[in-house]
Amino acid sequence: MNTEPIQFFNRYTETIEEEAIYGEPYLRWAYGTPLGRLTVQLIVKRLFFSHWYGWRMNQTGSRTRITPFLKQFGLDASEFEKKVDSFEHFNDFFSRKLRSASRPVNSNEASVVFPADGRHLGFQNLASIEGVFVKGQEFKLAELFHDDALATRYKEGTAILSRLCPTDYHRFHFSTDGVPTEAKIVRGALYSVSPLALRQNLSYLWHNKRMITRLQSDTLGEVTIVEFGATNVGSITQTFAPNKPVKRGEEKGFFSFGGSATMTFFEPGRITLMSDLSENSRSHRELYARMGDTMATTISQA
Repeated sequence: MNTEPIQFFNRYTETIEEEAIYGEPYLRWAYGTPLGRLTVQLIVKRLFFSHWYGWRMNQTGSRTRITPFLKQFGLDASEFEKKVDSFEHFNDFFSRKLRSASRPVNSNEASVVFPADGRHLGFQNLASIEGVFVKGQEFKLAELFHDDALATRYKEGTAILSRLCPTDYHRFHFSTDGVPTEAKIVRGALYSVSPLALRQNLSYLWHNKRMITRLQSDTLGEVTIVEFGATNVGSITQTFAPNKPVKRGEEKGFFSFGGSATMTFFEPGRITLMSDLSENSRSHRELYARMGDTMATTISQA
């Protein structure tokens, strides 16, 4: 079993920190031992398991989990739109909205912003990466998109993988202005997207349930956005209106209970990743940053 800690670079403290992983002992056993991996295949990845757990988190009695969760992971309740005692159940708290002032969106027109709070990896050119989480792992775009034409479009493009822990704010947003299509669902399993799982097998991402949205941007061409379901995330809820203009930072949707992930894909030569994102990603280390902060800048097409 791999016992190495999961580390990330915090943009705000400018230090390397160790992640406090919700359910860490179980995850290390499930994805790091033969018996655990068998249990994942037989039970944990199945939809019924996540639906059952989601049902539990929708019960009124699950409210008792909220205060201990806040204390254990040090969440700032002053950011919440609702008071802690007004949440109906744990899932209501989990998919909470925040006060807009707590997540300001960069107003620079050249800025492309992070779609969610979380830990991020950025790849300037997908064709030249040495590995994801560990050396040698690469994205299989045709399987991820379920679309050979999209895979060809982005094979030398830029991508950002944003991983949301159970402790994070779990609403996701648009990184740039544009007009989005309706989200297309691709059915799949519900593996964990913790790095404890993904550094063992990156393909869990494209085996998982996911939703794909294509956004047409005047400045960035076509941008493709993917949201991944994961263990105990039976529900990805889209809140945007398809085929209507959206603004950078506008809410796109939310995940119900559990950690999950999004990926944002850009055509080649459209954006330049911020240096802290690029440098840490080359070291297979995630960057912690919040929704609305800059992850890239637009390359002029003049």
